[in-house]
Amino acid sequence: MTLGEPVKPNLPWVEKYRPSTLNELISHDDIVKTINKFIKEDQLPHLLFYGPPGTGKTSTILACAKQLYPKAQFNSMVMELNASDDRGIGIVRGQILNFASTRTIFKSGYKLIILDEADAMTNDAQNALRRIIEKFTENVRFCLICNYLGKIIPAIQSRCTRFRFGPLDFEQIVPRLNYVIAKECVKATEDGKRALIDLAGGDMRKVLNVLQATATAFDTVNEDNVYTCVGHPTKSDMTNVVKWLLNSSFDTAYNMIHQLQINKGLALTDILQEVHNYIHRIELPSEVLIELLEKMADLENRLTSGTSEKLQLGSLVGIFHIARSKIPVPEATS
Repeated sequence: MTLGEPVKPNLPWVEKYRPSTLNELISHDDIVKTINKFIKEDQLPHLLFYGPPGTGKTSTILACAKQLYPKAQFNSMVMELNASDDRGIGIVRGQILNFASTRTIFKSGYKLIILDEADAMTNDAQNALRRIIEKFTENVRFCLICNYLGKIIPAIQSRCTRFRFGPLDFEQIVPRLNYVIAKECVKATEDGKRALIDLAGGDMRKVLNVLQATATAFDTVNEDNVYTCVGHPTKSDMTNVVKWLLNSSFDTAYNMIHQLQINKGLALTDILQEVHNYIHRIELPSEVLIELLEKMADLENRLTSGTSEKLQLGSLVGIFHIARSKIPVPEATS
């Protein structure tokens, strides 16, 4: 795999190391092969990319555009609109319609319109766009990018070839992560790399952003420094939290977790998320686990509604105390 050389040192690493060709993309080989075949056979359809953030949707279509058009033609042949731009029905009928309806003076092909975060468009705007996609197919190709496919109207979905970009695997992230670490001369440990990938949850953008933040703030990118940088509870912290919830008295568990929050600046939502991941690895009776998950879901809902963290921390400790009382104690053998 050939990787592009870094440009302008003052750029954020996520932009500095953004792939510039389809061959540099690190994942979704099937999608890249299919799009490459479309380009070679001059049969590019309208495209709809969907999936979680940081999985390569925008990078893929930008690399595709750079492959399609020479640098001199790029600005006149490609229009990119993001969620930060107004994309109501007025823009669709004005700016997008004008760009789509004007033919190019170049012999080869069609223009490309990239609508990033298309799921933020209103239904009226999407319905107006549907007609433009249909009317100007000879002159323009559309690429819509979104996180949630369900927010795109069926009429547009049926006019596009859909590709799902799933979260990246550990094996896909590691080579590019190692490449960036080597290029930037960052001192990183194996547990630090693992922490970056665990925190990102398959989001390559988050991996590079957290790596840059940690490398700027600390001399070494290790597990503790990564978690400290993003204000996330460490594995040792979570082991203690679960131990207190399952074994200590109500007052002790509440005070110890509250003190940990104060000392390390931890949010209860982050603690709750990690507790959720942790209890799936503990052997608990099915009915107890189900009740824990239901009550923790209610607790998270109350937190997102803006209720007091202190009250909800008490609720979390109470949930585990009730669950503990329902776990059968093994009988002592004589």
